[in-house]
Amino acid sequence: MIYIGSDHAGFKTKEYIKKFLAKSNLDYKDLSPIAKEGDDYPEHAAKVAKAVAKNKNNKGILVCGTGVGMTMAANKIKGARAVLLLDKYTTKKSRTSNDANIACLRGWDFSKRKAANLLDLFLKTPFDKKARRERRIKKLDKLRWNHL
Repeated sequence: MIYIGSDHAGFKTKEYIKKFLAKSNLDYKDLSPIAKEGDDYPEHAAKVAKAVAKNKNNKGILVCGTGVGMTMAANKIKGARAVLLLDKYTTKKSRTSNDANIACLRGWDFSKRKAANLLDLFLKTPFDKKARRERRIKKLDKLRWNHL
């Protein structure tokens, strides 16, 4: 399942992304279906990140004004590996090398079409499952939660 959410600043981009997901026949659930001026991105990020963390096959999409706040907030949730999508190279590497499970996008000053293209790449790129990659992800989780 793909979980999606946004604050008010990312709402229009999120709605565009939902149309892209529907056209691609991808199942999704919108965890923040309405836009409220003044809502706070951490609550939307937490909802999506917690849903994603429940199942290793889940993915998430978060949109706020810059994408940065959502990325920071989502990465506070154990099991979430959120990345801000800005270009093809880092989008692909975030999946192959880091098994990122949440794509964060900016809603301000960013082409909706570019956002959809990066998201398509994110969703289609598999994790390469090399032992060194899995070892590093385990270390990342341990560092994050055990404060090594």
